[in-house]
Amino acid sequence: MKKSASIWLVTNATSGSNNPEALAALEKAARDAGISIERTIHFPDDDLPSATELDDAGVDTVAVFGGDGTVNALIRSLYGWRGAVLVLPGGTKNLLFHRLHGQRDLGEIFRALALGEVRRSRPGIVRCPQGDGLAGLMAGPGTAWYDVREAMRQADLAAVASGAAQAIGASLAAPMIACSDPALGRKEGYPLIMLTPHDDGFVVDAYHAETVQDFLAQGLALLRREFRDGPSECLGIVPEIELASVSGDPLGLLIDGEKVDCAAKERFTLVPCEVDLLSTEES
Repeated sequence: MKKSASIWLVTNATSGSNNPEALAALEKAARDAGISIERTIHFPDDDLPSATELDDAGVDTVAVFGGDGTVNALIRSLYGWRGAVLVLPGGTKNLLFHRLHGQRDLGEIFRALALGEVRRSRPGIVRCPQGDGLAGLMAGPGTAWYDVREAMRQADLAAVASGAAQAIGASLAAPMIACSDPALGRKEGYPLIMLTPHDDGFVVDAYHAETVQDFLAQGLALLRREFRDGPSECLGIVPEIELASVSGDPLGLLIDGEKVDCAAKERFTLVPCEVDLLSTEES
């Protein structure tokens, strides 16, 4: 890619690192590197750009500055597009960003883009009938903490308090989920299982908690998106797995931080992303 390249940018003001100051710093880093942001799309107030719209405008790179949910929505909407998506650190943990760019800052990434020092990649992601997890996927009754996190976003303190109590109760009372095929870990299951994709498979981390205090600690870690803070064990790296509710109730599922409905048993498979993502990491 030559100097003074142009891109479109998708942002989401409700994402963890999105604020006017952060957006201004991003725009400055782009200008300093010779990257022209021709259009900024403020999702979800604005519709995401379609592949046809981008092609008609002669755009071959669209950057996204948002959280896991925004990144997921844009990338999945562009499956099959001939262009490429540049993921930027606009969320809280930015797991996919770090996978593609390591610890590089915005200035380094935009300079690499301007000088053509980026590569196209199609990293492995986790697929299930409900959608694709690009950064990660969580299943189990522990995902009840999602509603508490949403209340925190909206500064609804009453909902936070009541939701936390309900989440602890649900986690303690709800049936666990287990890795049924292949059979990994405890037969009685766990309150939360996380799948983190890599190119050769996804890591299966199981989180366990035995007391109210353990569930509270795990829930607070979930709210902070510090998933690995709680007591856990790595069950292995696999290209495919089936998770099942021990009781037959729905699993409880978060895909890239977004809550979705699911059955009591689901299969998850590693597949390549269906649109090119730009990376500054070595292959």
